[in-house]
Amino acid sequence: MRLRRKADTIDVLQGKERIVLNAEQWKGRWMELFVRNAPVHAELGMGKGRFITELARLHPDINFIGIDRYDELIRRAYEKALVAGAGEMPGNLVLVRANVEHIDQMFAESELSHIYLNHSDPWPKKRHENRRLTHPRFMNKYMHILEPGGEIHLKTDAASLFEYSLNVFADMNLRMRNISLNVHAEGTPPGHVFTEYEQKFVAEGLPIYRVEVLTNKEAGS
Repeated sequence: MRLRRKADTIDVLQGKERIVLNAEQWKGRWMELFVRNAPVHAELGMGKGRFITELARLHPDINFIGIDRYDELIRRAYEKALVAGAGEMPGNLVLVRANVEHIDQMFAESELSHIYLNHSDPWPKKRHENRRLTHPRFMNKYMHILEPGGEIHLKTDAASLFEYSLNVFADMNLRMRNISLNVHAEGTPPGHVFTEYEQKFVAEGLPIYRVEVLTNKEAGS
């Protein structure tokens, strides 16, 4: 996703209580930032933040972390969260500028309950396979930072990424459930939360693929 960066974006983001620009300093201490103990769910590559902001509104008993590597997307998500919170960031939402490549340096073992991967870059070329966010090298990092029985929810418009991911999950002996080749085939499921991309693709009549994965510490590539 390419966005024109505004000159004052860093100034806007710096010093905000619920925007984190150096995630490593909170490793093992995210509960302190939320000032409460509650399950922590993270969306990796949140884009403009529609999905994570809506989840935070619907589930006030859960702590949510939206992660993206681009300053301008953090700003867009921040502005969206302010609108949702009537001028204030929801107390159960933190936005983080970070590269998912280093996610094992951001979270301690078993610190997360859920990971959401929504419309991640499919990296269709074979030589870029190890950049896919469901590649075993990423999955092994997720296994470490997710609590036992933690979940990964994958949603994508890319059939190639979905097929690849199902094979990775199967090879790692991970249990899968609620596999769908078209989430909206019979109408939008109750309580379903859209991403910005998903709204666009569904309007164009394209299928959205989805699966939930239950992790365990014994799984591995």
